[in-house]
Amino acid sequence: MAYDTQAADGIRVVLSARHDVVEKKMMGGLVFMVAVHMCIVASGRGGLLVRVGAKVQRRALGEPHVKPMTMAGRPMTDFVRVMPEGYRTAAGLRKWVRRGLDFIVTLPPKPARRKTPLRPKR
Repeated sequence: MAYDTQAADGIRVVLSARHDVVEKKMMGGLVFMVAVHMCIVASGRGGLLVRVGAKVQRRALGEPHVKPMTMAGRPMTDFVRVMPEGYRTAAGLRKWVRRGLDFIVTLPPKPARRKTPLRPKR
């Protein structure tokens, strides 16, 4: 199943003022990395995967259209799955992107990756 392109377009609009956003196709969907941290995913299995943190996760799971995010049958800490009914309006989508951003700003910066020089062919 392809990811929700309409949701991905909406996420792009919400994140458009930021200059630290990178999109990557992985996890069966389109991942939006903010400041090198995974923030939100337009999932290929339907819905959004939002990184909200463990504290907010407990609260968010009590909201309508929100389920635990699971990988290989195991619940993932920090993430929730928001079903499409939970973000069909622009305000609903903004709310979930904002929640992802609110958690990302609490994370320490990731160290820059060291580029390994290419070895000459022998």
